[in-house]
Amino acid sequence: MELEGADSAVQNVKKLLDVFRSNSDKIVHIQHISNRPNATFFLPNTKGVEIHDLIKPVDGEAVFQKNFPNSFRETGLLEYLNKNNIDELVVTGMMTHMCVDTTTREAFDLGLKCTLAYDACATRNLSFNSKEVKAEDVQTAYMAALNGLFAKVISTDEIIAEIR
Repeated sequence: MELEGADSAVQNVKKLLDVFRSNSDKIVHIQHISNRPNATFFLPNTKGVEIHDLIKPVDGEAVFQKNFPNSFRETGLLEYLNKNNIDELVVTGMMTHMCVDTTTREAFDLGLKCTLAYDACATRNLSFNSKEVKAEDVQTAYMAALNGLFAKVISTDEIIAEIR
């Protein structure tokens, strides 16, 4: 599924990964594989489920496969975080309006502190009630809704500046 802004989002994820790797921080990758009947994307054993080459996991980085938008649902993610005493997350990802939103809200509900890199996420045009909503507006609306209560929503460069 094509998303608007995916290429620049991946570049920003890579920038964050480079910083976290240089700091020896724990990194978790989430891979979505659909198990829904009649699914048309994220199908097992297809290119659509592969993690982008620029941000592929390296040895020692955790990878969890999920079948739902929520990265915590029926995965070992929460157990991994608890085992490693991780209570703060930097969230990035693809589809802002689904997986990023759902996972960020769940993380908040679980008591985790989230920082969301708004420019390291991407979405697509949506429609509702015969109205088209442009991807830029979808992105803005979701980031505005998550900012404050559920996460601190800032840019990749701002996150990197805070780390350094």
